[in-house]
Amino acid sequence: MLKPIATIAAICFFAGTARAQECSKFLFLQKDKTIEMTIYNKKGEPNGKQVYLVSDVATSGGTVTGKLASEMFDKKGKSLAKANSSVQCNGGAFSIDMKMMLPQQQAEQAGQGETQVNGQSSYIDYPNGMKVGDQLKDGNFAMDIKRGGMTQTLTMQITERKVLAQESVTTPAGTWDCYKISAHSHISIKAGPISFPINYDYTEWYAPGFGIVKSDGKSGGTAITAIK
Repeated sequence: MLKPIATIAAICFFAGTARAQECSKFLFLQKDKTIEMTIYNKKGEPNGKQVYLVSDVATSGGTVTGKLASEMFDKKGKSLAKANSSVQCNGGAFSIDMKMMLPQQQAEQAGQGETQVNGQSSYIDYPNGMKVGDQLKDGNFAMDIKRGGMTQTLTMQITERKVLAQESVTTPAGTWDCYKISAHSHISIKAGPISFPINYDYTEWYAPGFGIVKSDGKSGGTAITAIK
């Protein structure tokens, strides 16, 4: 017979293994996987690409973390910016580093050559078992961007997140059963005493056990177009 401590350890081990298995199909948690997201302008025309490489995947305490190296390209294939981010999963609940939610222009500025970016990772959650009508938690993120002797502070709040519907979404990379989620994003960029606000509403399509497949807003959107 197992001793009580050994029994508890065994239960915790198997529970952690089960949670890790529930996360194993998420696209951004498969080591060495490359994901290509095409960026579209407001006319629906391709305007560039964001390419993610899953450089490492590790499990600790039942939480699976994927480290991502990304590179942004313009529509002619010229490299614009590079960045690092991460995603997490626990028991099928998925969390995304909010740096991945930055609009194209801000992501490009933060990832350029001599720019220094300081800020801790903040995650936005996609719970397991969500259903139509659910209100999802807000997300908050802040970072300092230092470039050419100038420091800018960027803050982002994502609010009013609501699950609108279940829809099937097809892109050049495949077809997924998704939850359609609406949200509002408020970005503030402060340089000295001057602050520049950016507000926009957007919609995204999230496939449970896989990740975000597509997004759309008044200034454009994104979609997974290749998986390697």
